[in-house]
Amino acid sequence: MLLDLAGVVYDGDTPIAGAVTGVERLRKSGLPLRFVSNTTRSPRHRIIAQLAAMGVEVRDEELVTPARAALEWLRGHDRQPHLLVHPNLEAEFTGLEGGKSRAVVVGDAGEAFDYAGLNRAFRELVAGADFLALATNRTFKDADGQLSLDAGAFVAALEFACGRSPVVLGKPSPDFFLSALAGLNCPQTDAVMVGDDAESDVAGALSAGLGAGLLVRTGKYCPGDETRFDPPPTALVDDLAAATDWILKARRTEADSGDAL
Repeated sequence: MLLDLAGVVYDGDTPIAGAVTGVERLRKSGLPLRFVSNTTRSPRHRIIAQLAAMGVEVRDEELVTPARAALEWLRGHDRQPHLLVHPNLEAEFTGLEGGKSRAVVVGDAGEAFDYAGLNRAFRELVAGADFLALATNRTFKDADGQLSLDAGAFVAALEFACGRSPVVLGKPSPDFFLSALAGLNCPQTDAVMVGDDAESDVAGALSAGLGAGLLVRTGKYCPGDETRFDPPPTALVDDLAAATDWILKARRTEADSGDAL
């Protein structure tokens, strides 16, 4: 089970109705869980503390984020980062000085997305730096309940300007979903993704070969999202509680038939 966070488990600092109970039911069923989030404004420890305050206990290894993937990439390629990320996330990238060359790392920088910051990143790219995008989401549901621009628009601007495509480290990258399953002893065809983003969460997971992708009507879902992207969701459900019902029912049905989920 792969669960998105914002829009599925919580909105802002408020758990979505039935979400905490849904996570508890999934844990009691024995299904291994990974919480996969494209959020690039908060460091890991803050996300885990935020979930704990809502009554959802998550171990460090259960949380999969683009920032963790970026750190592994930078270390593996001996790169020093040039960061265009939210100030809250900068501390995640300490200790990477001295790499043999540079890589521009773009996340949801919020108010740091100004001309000067984008132009500095552009100049690094045209000078030969590698290009890493933590995520390419189009929008996110902001604290005021409205949709706001996510990192994807700014990644696209830099891609247009420098003429190069980035290495995408978060959803919908297939590698991101497969890394979340690593160590779970779970074939990707037996995995289920639950998200509120029909493009990055659901179509991304299905394109990566996961067995099912459930789209919830919470978070940033808008009516008709289920028909806008390919592949379409396996099922459209009201919320995480309904997704849990769907998953546990499918598990019972397939267990009765002798097949794996």
